Amino acid sequence: MPSPALPLTELASVIRSKNAGPLCFTVDLFFRDQAAYERAASSQALQASTVAQCYGLWVSQVRRFELPEIWAIKLSMPRAVCAGNPGDGDLYGAQQHAPLLSLMV
Repeated sequence: MPSPALPLTELASVIRSKNAGPLCFTVDLFFRDQAAYERAASSQALQASTVAQCYGLWVSQVRRFELPEIWAIKLSMPRAVCAGNPGDGDLYGAQQHAPLLSLMV
């Protein structure tokens, strides 16, 4: 029987976002241990297709990198507005991880 889904916030010790240049941002997910990492890496909740839905993007716009040596997943996506342009409410990209906080893994 599969184990019940857990909130991403219970599996990850660090969830952060930051700019990756003026046109993209990256979300870094660092997991508490290898079991949490493996669960997250294999979960549908953190696949590019699901992440794209969270941000209203095409799947091809989401780049996902698995880093098993450090129990981490990195997600890179385009920003909706170029950093610093009028309408940019998050100059540093530090709030862009918020749509993932409610994911169940």
